[in-house]
Amino acid sequence: MPSNLKPALSILRYALSAFLAVWVVEKFLHPETTVAIWKHFYLVEAMPEVGSYVIGAIQAVALLGFVLGVAKFWSYGFWLVTHSLGTVLSYKQLLNPYDSVNHLFWAAVPVAAAFLLLFLLRREDTLGTLGK
Repeated sequence: MPSNLKPALSILRYALSAFLAVWVVEKFLHPETTVAIWKHFYLVEAMPEVGSYVIGAIQAVALLGFVLGVAKFWSYGFWLVTHSLGTVLSYKQLLNPYDSVNHLFWAAVPVAAAFLLLFLLRREDTLGTLGK
């Protein structure tokens, strides 16, 4: 195993955690944005703003587990699945990258790959974790 693998995985986990924190905090600061996103992408017509707080709370707990490297199968897996699902559900924007600002949706693709990489190497990601 390369000697720089553990620091590299730790840096990746912290960078992804910062990325996620922006979206988690948004659930509390701008719940109307979450409502609009769920209406547009997930076809949830009438989600109350309190739904944003519930989703944010669940994501905050998952983020804490992720950044601390606790229950890696579940915390890393949660973010791999939820981020990848969100990326797949934006397929219309991905298929039309030059329509409006759709090219920005492509930033989610390498992020999904980073989540997959970290999930696959979760046993090697031990630097700065509380998990096994």
